[in-house]
Amino acid sequence: MWGEAGLAGPAAAASRSEEIGELIEHFSRHQYRAKENNTKVEKIENRCLELFRRDYVFSVIHNPNGELCGHYPRQIVFMEYTSTDGGKDRFESTVQTSKLQDFVSRSKMARCRSRFVCPVILYQGKHICRSATLAGWGELYGRSGYNYLFSGGSEDTGAESDELPDDYAVRNGDSQLFDKVRGHDIKLLRYLSIRYICDLMVEKKKVKFGLNVTSSEKVDKAQRYADFTLLSIPYPGCEFFKDYKDRDYTAEGLVFNWNQDFVDAPLNIPPSLTENLHIDWRDYQSWDLVQQTQNYLKLLIHIINRDEDSGLLVHCISGWDRTPLFISLLRLSLWADGLVHVCLAPVEILYLTIAYDWFLFGHMLSDRLSKGEEIFFFCFNFLKHITSEEFSAAKKLRRRNAHKEAELPVDDLCILAHTDRGSTTSLSSDFSVIMEESPTTAGSFNYEAVEMTTGPPTQVAWRRGRTSSPQTIVWNKPHLLNQAEERGLLQPGVSEPRPSHCQSENNLLRTGSSPLAVPERRRPPIPERRAKLEEVRAIFLSAYSATVGLRSISTSPSAIGGLLEQFARGVGLRGTNNIV
Repeated sequence: MWGEAGLAGPAAAASRSEEIGELIEHFSRHQYRAKENNTKVEKIENRCLELFRRDYVFSVIHNPNGELCGHYPRQIVFMEYTSTDGGKDRFESTVQTSKLQDFVSRSKMARCRSRFVCPVILYQGKHICRSATLAGWGELYGRSGYNYLFSGGSEDTGAESDELPDDYAVRNGDSQLFDKVRGHDIKLLRYLSIRYICDLMVEKKKVKFGLNVTSSEKVDKAQRYADFTLLSIPYPGCEFFKDYKDRDYTAEGLVFNWNQDFVDAPLNIPPSLTENLHIDWRDYQSWDLVQQTQNYLKLLIHIINRDEDSGLLVHCISGWDRTPLFISLLRLSLWADGLVHVCLAPVEILYLTIAYDWFLFGHMLSDRLSKGEEIFFFCFNFLKHITSEEFSAAKKLRRRNAHKEAELPVDDLCILAHTDRGSTTSLSSDFSVIMEESPTTAGSFNYEAVEMTTGPPTQVAWRRGRTSSPQTIVWNKPHLLNQAEERGLLQPGVSEPRPSHCQSENNLLRTGSSPLAVPERRRPPIPERRAKLEEVRAIFLSAYSATVGLRSISTSPSAIGGLLEQFARGVGLRGTNNIV
């Protein structure tokens, strides 16, 4: 563990990176089920609790044996307030855990597979939540039969066995059942101060075998959700990500086919939420996967900074593919800005995001891999496209505060220029995933990127040196430096100081006043946000390629060679002539 006695320096970094590999290896073979208990799962659960505890005081919503939801964590973390700010300007939730547990128990039937509205990120005192979409009459009629139908015949229906009313009222148009069930859901949303609901479904209702098997807030006939701000932001489902893999993991130029018969949900965003984003939403059907994901993330970041009191709910259909994609990107983006999980190092926030946002909330990685639907891989590889300041919530907070207090012009606060879309070549075009030593190693060290003495000229390693000054990242890659100088990127990152008790425990990437010069010449530091996200991505690519990436192949020797070559090209492990 981080800072543990006996695990210092390179040994600690290697141990933590190994932990990521073990997590992905287990995840790729087993779907999490709350009713099943084993030592590996218990270790993952405890590790997540430990990582949350670094920054937050939290309570636990108990879900023993999946009594609330079969594919939610057995111990659901409810963050009350941050424990790392010394009480100064503390943002604290007003929610009582006992009441929340009661609301959850009553509302779980309202949503598909009992995947109720669940708070997962605490940001400036506001809750960012996830869930599935609303259940339709088919699920209310009988959850067991519904789960059998919706899962394609699987006998695993989770732990739910709720007794439900017969179908007479539902089939005869009686809305009392929906009033009661969805009424509990609305009470939960209001108790969590959720105002904004972002629906990622490309359908108005999910139809399977000719039946409406789910519903959604946007088509609720009684308009029970009219008091909430509803956003329909259709985003391709996990099936689309097979095309992503088949294109050598290249998202640029990959455009979803919006003319398919089942696609009937239009993009619908209240005009007041699109101000100052400089996005022409009329063009959304022509966006490729990069543009669409970037623009939706910008929208979500804009929403959570819009006011000081209102939270956000993100959901798709079941809430275990597209939902964790955007929840993870939000968590990692806010972390890179120093706004959440400030005490976690890159390898630790990566572990928490994979384990909690994906594994413990039921993503079926083994099933998706068997079908080539690489949405999980896409999520962490996509970090290269959100490193610039245009995705920074910290910048938006500074703008809002400046506007409110009239202290500084907005333009003076935007000291960092931005790039638009990142690399359009390999998945690891900015730097190699082969590292001499990760900058997450604990201790009082500075890190600088230095040219490798052997291997391809673009390969970069991290070098550690002792110093008493704050940590500084120095980028030493000539062609990138030239590009960065042209784009005006080489300015120090701006972030709030981290709590003093985190400094010795987590050597996060920071800019400082005393950069350590490289042998050739002094280089300006890379912005902190970019450095942090790039390292998370590099750790992920290394672990993924060593586990899943080399195992998702057929038994044919020629096929093995071809797919290995494809993956190596995709993740940037193979250049034109050499594997780096």
